[in-house]
Formats: sequence, C-alpha cells, structure tokens
Amino acid sequence: MNVENLGAGVVKRTTHLADGRELIYFDDPGTVLPAHRSIDGRAPEHRPRTATMRQDVLTGDWIALATARQTRAYMPPSHQDPLAPQTATNPSEIPSNYDVAVFENKSPSFGPALADTPSLEPPAPVDLSDMAAIGFERERAAIGRCEVVCFSPEHEGSFVTLTPTRARTVIEAWADRTAELSRLSGIEQVFIFENRGSEIGVTLPHPHGQIYAYPYITPRTQKLLSAIDTVGDDLFHRLIEAELNGPRVVLEAEHWLAFVPFAARWPLEVHLLPKRQIADFAATTADERDELATVYLRLLFAVDNLYNTPTPYIAAWHQAPTRHARDSARLHLQLTSPRRAEDKLKYLAGSESAMNAWVADVSPEASANALRQALQELHST
Repeated sequence: MNVENLGAGVVKRTTHLADGRELIYFDDPGTVLPAHRSIDGRAPEHRPRTATMRQDVLTGDWIALATARQTRAYMPPSHQDPLAPQTATNPSEIPSNYDVAVFENKSPSFGPALADTPSLEPPAPVDLSDMAAIGFERERAAIGRCEVVCFSPEHEGSFVTLTPTRARTVIEAWADRTAELSRLSGIEQVFIFENRGSEIGVTLPHPHGQIYAYPYITPRTQKLLSAIDTVGDDLFHRLIEAELNGPRVVLEAEHWLAFVPFAARWPLEVHLLPKRQIADFAATTADERDELATVYLRLLFAVDNLYNTPTPYIAAWHQAPTRHARDSARLHLQLTSPRRAEDKLKYLAGSESAMNAWVADVSPEASANALRQALQELHST
C-alpha cells in the first residue's frame, strides 16, 4: 500500500481491489483508524469491456452506451450496502473501515481503457483526434475513468451531514483526484458531482459522490468556452463584480461567493465561485479549501432549510478542461434542484427536453431571498 501525506493533515493510502481496480483511502487528520487496511478477499471478477460512444449526427454530441450499468445496485438495505465497509455477510466494495474512500466504478460509463492502454481491447477505435468532426455512424471507445467518492461509512446521508473536518477531507480528496485524473492519457475534462435524493434518480442512499474523467470536452463546457470567446477571458471576473452586493447574493466569504444566477433555469439554482481565477480543485490553496469546507456546508444547510424535508439536488462542480482555457474557465459549483414548492417538482417537459428552451417558474431574486432567509434562521438557532 502506498502512503502519502496531503494537505490539512489528510493521509492518502492507495491499494487495489481484487479485480485490479484502484482503491484510495483518505484519512481524516487525527483519524482513529489503524494504518493497516484489510485486503479485498473477494474472488476476482472480469471487468466489463470499455463502453462505446456513438455520435449524434444532428448535434455532434457523443453518447456513451454503457450497458453494464443496467446491473448496478438499486436501494439496497443497510446490511447489503455496497459502499459500506466489508463484513462477513456483506462483500462490499471497500474491504476496511474508512473515513473517505475513492474507488474505480465497477460499472463505469467511461473506461477502464485509456488512450494508451490498447491491451484492454476497447470495442471501437481509440483515436480521438477527430472528435470535433461530424458524420454518420461514427463510433469511438468510451475511454476514461469513473470513480465513486464515499464521504462516510454510514449507510445514509449526504455531504450536508458531514462534519467540517470530514468535509475538508473530501475536498482534499477532490483536489487529489482532479490532479491525478487530469494526468491520465486521453482525459480532456474532470467533473465532480453529487446526486442527492430519489427525485434525482439516486440508487444508493449512502453518502457519496462521483467523478467522471471524460475523453472529450463536454457540451456544456463547450458552450462556456464559446461564451468566453465572445465576452472575453475575464468573463468570470466580470461576473463576480456584477453579482457582488447585488440582490441575488446568498453568502459571501473571504475567498468564495454564492449567488443565484441572473438567468437561473431551475426553481432552485445557486452558484458558488472562488473570487480569483482558479481552473480546478487542484489549483486551490489550503486557505481556500479550509474556507470552502465551512462555506459549502452553510450553503447546503440553507438549501435544506427551505422546506421541512431534505431538498433533492445535483451539485455539479464545473472545472476547466485539462488542456484548454486554464486561464479563463473557472472552477465553480452549479447546484440545481427541480423542487419548485414543498410538494411540487419541475419536470423537464416539451420545451426544455425537446428544444433546450427553458421556462423558469421562480424568479432568481425570490429564490435568493428565500435562501438568505434560510441562512438567517439557521444563524439564529
């Protein structure tokens, strides 16, 4: 097992599962866990073949056909939780008890093949040099990597249920994985996210998130890069200046600013940005990571304080591509929820789903005011 000391007193321990997938433990500072970790005693299984990507000739979008994901677990009971530490009766994915654990997804959307690993026999061509071209029946191997980030060994929860110390460990893990995945062959973008709530489609109640390392720049980021080309490399700097002290600011700290965007699509949508240009988590300083651990928890507490039950959301951490726009595309969170009232959800019907033409149900200013009130209520309790 390889051991490395990271920032904030976090210790990284790298090992492998029985089938060869990488497993990384990130120990809290002052952890009570022993240094020794159990070996995965399960019988090795063959990993699924790397999925294929097919191109939609009408849009140029690449669609990954990851059929192995059909067999993934769906809402298992606590004694069969695949993200809990292994026991004699639960042959889960993680052999030992842990604070934070990251491992390669057993049924990935991208990978396990990379651009320089032809021995894994991807089922389609690996050469990605012409990805931007458009044509009929174009197919490529869906190279890349997908990882699961377990925030806690507990069976139920989410990021908001973590302590500030544990949140800081997760952020350190995000920074480490961003740096490591960005160096892999053929990776163009690293995306960190957390899906929360059955309304979003979550299949495991265990507190966890995911990381996708894509072999291309995603469509959403391509639109961002196009906007930067049009508006200027200082787009995010000007955005921060425009939102500071405005009616949509939710909270402000020394290094971070949270606000509801001017043209919010979702009933609940809030963005969290660093105040300086930072391409990705790997480029953040220790002070920025320390502050984010508390700021992000405060923001999530406010989101949950809007209603009497937990708010479903997608917490999407957008990062600059690994090789492009590093000085202009900025790390930022886009947290979105379809919840438009206590007992109502926004469904993406005809206009949004078919035409990607959004119609908002709640004004951004009203949403920001509700979040500020939720923060004040939390502060007064």
